[in-house]
Parts: sequence; C-alpha cells; structure tokens
Amino acid sequence: MRIVIPGGSGQVGQILARHFHGQGHNITVFSRNPTAAPWRVVVWDGIGRGDWIDTLEQSDACINLAGRSVNCRYHEANRRSIYDSRILTTRLLNDVVASLKHPPPVWINASTATIYRHSLDHPMDEATGELGGNEQGAPDTWNFSIRVAKDWEAAFFSIPVRGTRKVAIRSAMTFSPDRGGVFDAFLNLVRHGLGGTEGSGKQFVSWIHETDFIRAIEFLITREDIAGVVNLASPNPLPNRQFMRALREAWGARMGLPVSQWMIEIGTWLMRTESELVLKSRQVVPGRLLAAGFRFRFPEWPAAAEELVDRWRAALRTRPVR
Repeated sequence: MRIVIPGGSGQVGQILARHFHGQGHNITVFSRNPTAAPWRVVVWDGIGRGDWIDTLEQSDACINLAGRSVNCRYHEANRRSIYDSRILTTRLLNDVVASLKHPPPVWINASTATIYRHSLDHPMDEATGELGGNEQGAPDTWNFSIRVAKDWEAAFFSIPVRGTRKVAIRSAMTFSPDRGGVFDAFLNLVRHGLGGTEGSGKQFVSWIHETDFIRAIEFLITREDIAGVVNLASPNPLPNRQFMRALREAWGARMGLPVSQWMIEIGTWLMRTESELVLKSRQVVPGRLLAAGFRFRFPEWPAAAEELVDRWRAALRTRPVR
C-alpha cells in the first residue's frame, strides 16, 4: 500500500510509520521539521499547497496526525497554535483531497478521547457518550480542549469527498516504550518514587497499547463498512489509583508517593504543561470496534504495563554507551 501520514513525525506517527515500513508498504510522512528516516519524508507547512499534493494522488490511505503537541501551557499563543495546527491543516487537506483525480479510498483523521465530558459515573462509547463543553465547574483549559476536538471533527467532516471513506479516531493515550512518549513519562514517576495516586485517584485513565493501536488502524483501513467517529481505547479504562498501582507492580516498585491536586497544579506549572492531562476523568470505551469484531491483544492494563516495562528495559540494555 501507499500510505501518506501528514504530521507523522510525532510519537504516534513514528509508531505507525515504523510498523507499516517494516511490513513493506510505501510510506510518506509530511513534516514541518523533517529529519532523516527509513521512509520518505516530505516538507510541508500544513497551511498552503505544495509539491506534497502529488503524493496523495493515487495513494491507498491517508492518516492525518498533524497537530501541535498539547504538552504545554495553554496561554493564548499556544492555544492558537494548537487550534490552527489541527483545524486549518484539516481544512487544507479537505480542499486538496477533494480536488484529486484519484483520492485515497480511506482517510483516517486524528481526534481525541478528551472530546467527552469528565466522567466518573459511566463509560463513554460512540453511541451514548456525552460530549463535553462548559460543564459546571470545569476549568477553562478543559473546555478549550473540547472546543478544539469538536471543531477538528467538524472541519474533517465538512466536505464529503467522493470515493473517500472518512474515519475520525477519538484516541486515548497510546502507550509504547519509546523514549519521550507518554508511557515513558508515567514510568519516570514510578522509577523516581513518585508513582503514587494522582489527585483523588478516582479519575479514570483511558489508554491503548501501541500493538492494539496499530492493529486498529489496519482494521479501519480494510473495513470498508466503517466510517464516522471511532473510539481507539482499551475496553477497560481504570481509576488512576489502580492504574498507578499496576504500573508500580510491573516495575517492581514497593511504593510511590501520592501527589495531591494542588501539588499537581504546581508541578505541571513548573513543567510548563497542564493538569488536565492527569486530572480529567476519561472513561472511554471502543464500542464500534468491539461491535465490528475487533479483539484486543492487551485489553487489561496490568498485562499491558508488564509488557511495556519489559520492552522499555530491553531497549535500555541495547542503547549505545556514550
């Protein structure tokens, strides 16, 4: 297959590019800051047309992951960058794909599980899940993230493209043992004795193992009967208290210091990120995937955590000594 991945230089894009390239597919990544890679990398700015358009002609799949990292403080400049890098880029791709003579038969566009409201009471699937926005007492940063997600999906579905099936993936945190990824950040807390309960510990953590993320993308590419929004998350989200306990056990840590909400607020301010990433309860389940017959290899967090820790340690042993 010829697979094009706009914004494929981030963690999730690298996971997909690495896998599909290893399977012998023809991979092209669009990047604002290209670096050397085993696959083709094309420069684009995500704003205007360019030579990259030719790569989409007669491609087999487009997987758009473009968007500035949300691991930052949500001040005005960053908010504008987060918003524009998703919505304007998706609108551009819509215009371009609609103009192609032979557009890709499937276009998978990133979205986010944070589009759902803060949920402690029941799971959120695609059919019955309640979208968030302006809930009483919700921080402004949470409402901003939800607005971005809603506008992102609206931009994606705004223009029907004849011959192209569109799927918006509302993804939970994707865990892989790669350095600098979200799993690496959680594991660093455990390794340094800080991997205790975060906040109340009641907030749910939605997650997906990289193996299942890859398999779900492959599944969506081949299933011509699936379009619209699809949740990409393990079927078993769990409270933060249990999540952190399982990660400590996988690492072999006897204990981890708990972190109160006020400490999280100070810590994330010092780290120039937002507490939403820890404190918002995401209880997202993959209703459509399960109904379509998809079976997870890592449906439970304890087994997933053990496998990820083992590979993290194996990678550490093979890193060159400097």
